[in-house]
Amino acid sequence: MSNGPAGHVARSTVRPNSETTRRTPMRTFLYTDDGVTIDSVYDPGAVVYDASRPPADDLVFVVAHGFTGDVDKPHVGRVAEAFTRQGAVVTFSFRGHGASGGRSTVGDREVLDLAAAVRWARELGHARVVTVGFSMGGSVVLRHAAIYGENGGTAPERGAERGAHTDAVVSVSAPARWYYRGTPHMRRLHWLVTRPEGRLVGRYGFRTRIHHREWNPVPMSPVEAVPRIAPTPLLIVHGDRDGYFPLDHPRMLARAAGDHGELWLEPGMGHAEHAAGDALLERIGHWAVSQGG
Repeated sequence: MSNGPAGHVARSTVRPNSETTRRTPMRTFLYTDDGVTIDSVYDPGAVVYDASRPPADDLVFVVAHGFTGDVDKPHVGRVAEAFTRQGAVVTFSFRGHGASGGRSTVGDREVLDLAAAVRWARELGHARVVTVGFSMGGSVVLRHAAIYGENGGTAPERGAERGAHTDAVVSVSAPARWYYRGTPHMRRLHWLVTRPEGRLVGRYGFRTRIHHREWNPVPMSPVEAVPRIAPTPLLIVHGDRDGYFPLDHPRMLARAAGDHGELWLEPGMGHAEHAAGDALLERIGHWAVSQGG
């Protein structure tokens, strides 16, 4: 992948004959509002040129990975590749993950990382941004949409500047509430985050550097964020075999969204990116395109 400056993207014109063209991705580091460097990749995707209609250059997916993921992990790359069939894609590594700076706060300050990625996507010329988050990233896209709402949001910690808002939100395999320890997977994750020896495993086993400090104050929970997202379109996706968060989590989120949100409970699906098959990712992409108006 080649490095490229933020704010520049090659534009193409419609060609006489229908064809598919793959444009060159770019990779760079973004800076968050609190000064953390975020490793980020922009993939313009596979654009289908057709004389009867212009390419949909306005749509971009910004993908927020799960805990211990990063832009170089194969499961994150597979998700990004699937969405390039529907539009451009921005992927990035959350703070403390991969080559990004800082330390992971496990869903708190990561909202600033997503805001930087969304802002970059708009600087590249995209008018429509769809944020898609998985697990921890799923909680981040919910809180981000509440804080950086196009109409200003209501959360006190939101950024004042415009340009970081999203036009649609997809949250996959997200928790509804914090501190959940009801499954073996989540008890192991809490050990990883809260114990010194666990954080060593995170650093050297998963390329994830975890902050040792507890949240202070505790951030707004996903279920508290959901009612503040309207009128931005919202899709909640969850597997009925999720080993981390059982079905009461997506149902809590859906109840909080009311008539505004849409809930897909996926039969046989496990947790997050690893469990999201190509067919599901394609359906999510079609949902995102349908929100264009």
